[in-house]
Amino acid sequence: MAPPTVTPTRLPGKHEPADLRLLVPAVSAWAVTFTVLHLGPEHRTLLLLLAAMAAAAALVLLVGTGRRPSATVLAAVLVTAAAATITTVLHTADLHRGPLPVLAHPPPMASAAESDGVPGRVPDAGPDPPAELSVDLTLAGDPKSHVSRTRGTAPGQSLLTISATVDRVTLPEPPTAIRTRTPVTVMVRAQDAPAWQGLLPSTRLSADVRVLPADDGSVSSAAVVLAHGPPRLLARPGLPQWVAGRLRAGLRAACDHLPPDTRGLLPGLVVGDTSRLPDGLHEAFRATDLGHLTAVSGANLAIILTVLIGTPARAGSPGRGGLAGLLGLPLRVTALLGTALTLAFVTVCRPDPSVLRAAATGLIGLLALATGRPRQALPALSAAALVLILLDPYLARSYGFVLSVLATTGLLTLGPRWTAALLRRGWPHRLATAVAATAAAQALCAPVTILLAPRISLVAVPCNLLAELAVAPATLLGFAALSIDPFSRAAARLLADLAALPAGWLAAVARHGAALPGAQLAWPGGLFGAVTLALTTLALGWAARPFLASSRRSDRSHVRAALAAALGLALLVVLLRPPLLTRIATGWPPPGWRFVMCDIGQGDMTVLPLSSDPGGVPDSAIVVDAGPDPGAADTCLRDLGITRIALLIISHFHADHAEGLPGVLHGRSIGALQVTTLDAPPGEHARVLGWAADARVPVLRAQRGEHRSAGPQLSWDVLWPDGQLGPATPGANNASIALLATVGPPEDPLRIALLGDLEPPAQAALRAYLRPPRVDILKVAHHGSSNQDWDLIDALHPRLALISCGVDNPYGHPSSHTVSRLGALGSAVLRTDRSGDIAVLGTPTDLRAATHPRERRHSQGLRAPRPRPPPS
Repeated sequence: MAPPTVTPTRLPGKHEPADLRLLVPAVSAWAVTFTVLHLGPEHRTLLLLLAAMAAAAALVLLVGTGRRPSATVLAAVLVTAAAATITTVLHTADLHRGPLPVLAHPPPMASAAESDGVPGRVPDAGPDPPAELSVDLTLAGDPKSHVSRTRGTAPGQSLLTISATVDRVTLPEPPTAIRTRTPVTVMVRAQDAPAWQGLLPSTRLSADVRVLPADDGSVSSAAVVLAHGPPRLLARPGLPQWVAGRLRAGLRAACDHLPPDTRGLLPGLVVGDTSRLPDGLHEAFRATDLGHLTAVSGANLAIILTVLIGTPARAGSPGRGGLAGLLGLPLRVTALLGTALTLAFVTVCRPDPSVLRAAATGLIGLLALATGRPRQALPALSAAALVLILLDPYLARSYGFVLSVLATTGLLTLGPRWTAALLRRGWPHRLATAVAATAAAQALCAPVTILLAPRISLVAVPCNLLAELAVAPATLLGFAALSIDPFSRAAARLLADLAALPAGWLAAVARHGAALPGAQLAWPGGLFGAVTLALTTLALGWAARPFLASSRRSDRSHVRAALAAALGLALLVVLLRPPLLTRIATGWPPPGWRFVMCDIGQGDMTVLPLSSDPGGVPDSAIVVDAGPDPGAADTCLRDLGITRIALLIISHFHADHAEGLPGVLHGRSIGALQVTTLDAPPGEHARVLGWAADARVPVLRAQRGEHRSAGPQLSWDVLWPDGQLGPATPGANNASIALLATVGPPEDPLRIALLGDLEPPAQAALRAYLRPPRVDILKVAHHGSSNQDWDLIDALHPRLALISCGVDNPYGHPSSHTVSRLGALGSAVLRTDRSGDIAVLGTPTDLRAATHPRERRHSQGLRAPRPRPPPS
């Protein structure tokens, strides 16, 4: 998620200190609210007592100290803390009201066994159990589509989730109706989704549901209710929501004829509707820190208000611009029109955190405009944050709200100073303003985004600068299409065509930026990563001061400039990790490596280099599977120095083998994608083919018996699937592509068997077909589960058995029985959850392995057993 850009109402002058009187109470209210949200209901009485004591202390301070400034500030802090405590306790009381929180105990859901079960809360796709109860509820948001694809190997399920408030619960036995007011998340499975899709906020419904526990960490939902069947309509949505829904649907229809990128991006940019945004484009926007453009933000409201009132700095002056200035509208009429426009914007675009922040700040500025009072941006922002947190305490832990406030704070505090510094260096005014604003927002938001995703982007600032050229035209033309559609669909389509030009520019910036080196660079996650990035930003800001100072420079400034240049260069080297320097510094990958199993968590990904000459440095490879995580897949290939992939093989369409595909595609050319013969599960199959189509990668079907080679030192045979999976070998696991690869010089190659996730029935069928030869290396099937055909493994008789599995995975992989039996067979066993990345090198007579642990990322050697004589 990237920081949104906003237009401030008024910036402090060069010698005008910022007004911080409202900042301290706002921060205190935020901190108190965040803390109270994480306390249980058992602390409610104590919290209310503390709030009363804080209010009394504030009164004593105001009465007994003569209203000294320091006492006034402290009293304001105590009052806002008391108010925040009371409002948060009242809001969270809804989470414990009525029977739903009691019924939301964890039921036995999907199996966490070593087969295809998925641990967690999402129900399996089997027949519905009987409905446990009936609820009456009011929708609080739009239905959102999700695919449960990120856990293990289960088929991805299409789900709808909707925020709602339950106001009546009808228990079945005995029939009892209970009035309540409980916030819940409604979950709807694919077979029931058509009846729920398109419902609007404020619609009242009755539905049969089963109660499930809320997501871990959720503080705004008391339970998840799984709906069974279609809902029963109790009351239609209110008129404002009906009009908003009609306008949103009209914009989607006006974009139907556009190319996929602009068809999905334009509704997201204008009204926050991302339902048709292509996955590949969404990932590109995230990689370039342009994610705020895929959904509506406060910047859009600032653009709309600017059209009405002109630039905020001149909004109250006689020479103000905008439509109001051209029409000569009085200030109060202008403020009323701006208020109506702001409320309509929030209704149509939905009250997302960034939109709420911008709306509240804008309404405060419009109030100042109507009353003729001077308008200051930082107090307006502080007041907006304070009011919103008191009204909706859950915003205190919303990343979107935090990023919106931080981005605006950066624009109002650092932006003007950095702009002035760049102007002193002779930069053009518009360029200096744009660069300073973008850099200031990024500087304050980057430590928070690390908590969301442990990565940084070196292309974020230039990509945001390029995108800024097109945001306003796309927004204004999109809103024009939205507004005209109820009267003329043809005119709306024409305006959508015009808006597609700047929207296409945004998509091109995101896609090309995401393909650049440095678009996604790993950084430590969590609180440690946030603190280290904040300190690094401060250090870079301090070191860069000579470049931003006036043209007169002392000897000391030259030293600091040299230090800044060295620090920047060192940081670039650390982040970009050029393969040659990385290899020298870490020893990874070892020279002459012939096979690597990547440590990508609970999943599979292996790499076969096209050049395996001793001491060679391959930059191209055959990759088998992509794991579950795009970031981990990209990191493994980048550490190996792989920039070209002749063939990518996805053994079967399970998330732990396919979801990392965008990371493999990132910044690399791929000759072709080879897939299995079974297009199941259909959701993951469609995603894989969609990614391939976006990257213009041809797709091939694997056929048993095909032989391929990629140069004189790498060849492989497809052993499975047979193309006619019968009842004896059902399921996606048994459709895995199994390979027998030979790597190295023809006179002395390594033989490697890759078995995908084949289960015992398919392994037995493979054994009957193959009469398997002995191999040097075995990629153990299905992450080392207990489901193995030991006659096949005995026949392969591997000297080195490799198991890919995640640390503390919920499936219990690998099975201790499998590991011990492989050891008894005489195989050396290595597993990624303990060793990290595993590289195989050497020859059949001198087989070795080197590991690259996740924590330390250095090489350490392991020698496989010597070849054994064949059994008599």
